[in-house]
Amino acid sequence: MKRALVLCCAAVGAALTACSAAATPPAGIMLAATMTSPVDIRLDWTGSDPAAAGRIIEFATASGGPWTTLQFMPVRQNSYTHPNLMPQTPFYYRLRPYYGPASTAVDVTVPGGAGDQPTDFPAPATLPGGPAVTHSIRDGSTAGAPTGLKAKVIQDNGIQLTWTDNASDEEGYLVEDKPAGAADYSVVATLDKDINSFALITLPDEKEASYRVRAFYYGPSSNVVTRTTGGQ
Repeated sequence: MKRALVLCCAAVGAALTACSAAATPPAGIMLAATMTSPVDIRLDWTGSDPAAAGRIIEFATASGGPWTTLQFMPVRQNSYTHPNLMPQTPFYYRLRPYYGPASTAVDVTVPGGAGDQPTDFPAPATLPGGPAVTHSIRDGSTAGAPTGLKAKVIQDNGIQLTWTDNASDEEGYLVEDKPAGAADYSVVATLDKDINSFALITLPDEKEASYRVRAFYYGPSSNVVTRTTGGQ
C-alpha cells in the first residue's frame, strides 16, 4: 500500500499551491514533457543541484496556477509519469528543489493489528519550551536542524513524533520515513513552520520503520513545460 502525502497545515498547503512567479531556475536543471499516450504525460529532467535535499514536481491546469504537488522525490530521480489525465486539458509542470537539515533518525516498531482507534488523535501542534536561540537553515550549517526527536506508540498502528525546533527561518517541516527494507527515506507529511509534534497512522509496511524530521525551504522553480491531452 502506498501512502498519500499528508498536507497537514494551512500555511504549507498554501505554499505548495501558490501561483507565484518563478525565480531564476537552479543552474543546469531543465524539465521536458512528452505525451506517451493521449492521457499520459512523462516528465524528464537533466542537471543536478548537490545542495538540494530533494525535489517536488508540481502541476497546474492554467499557466498562472494554482500549483498542486504531485510528489516529493529524491535528488537522484530524473523522471515522473503523470497518468490517466483528464482529456483535452492543458497541463503545466514545474520542478522545485527543497533544502534544509534533517534530524537524527529514530527507529519505531508498532504492534500492528486492528486495535482501538482513539477519538482524540493528536493534531499537529507547537509544544512550549523551545530553545531560547534559534538558527538559520539557509546558510548551509546544521545548527538549525531538529534535535531530540522522539517517537511514542499511541495505538496499535499509530505513533506520535515530537522534536525540538531549532530553526529560525524554515518554511515548514517534512516528516520522512524509511520502512524496513526500503532503500531510502520518503516524505510522508508536510507541516507548518514551528510545529514540533505530529501523529500519524502507519501503513502495513511501516510496522518497523525509521523516521526523521527535516526543517526545509524551497528553492527557485525550474522552467515550466506544458502539454495538452487528447482523447474524448
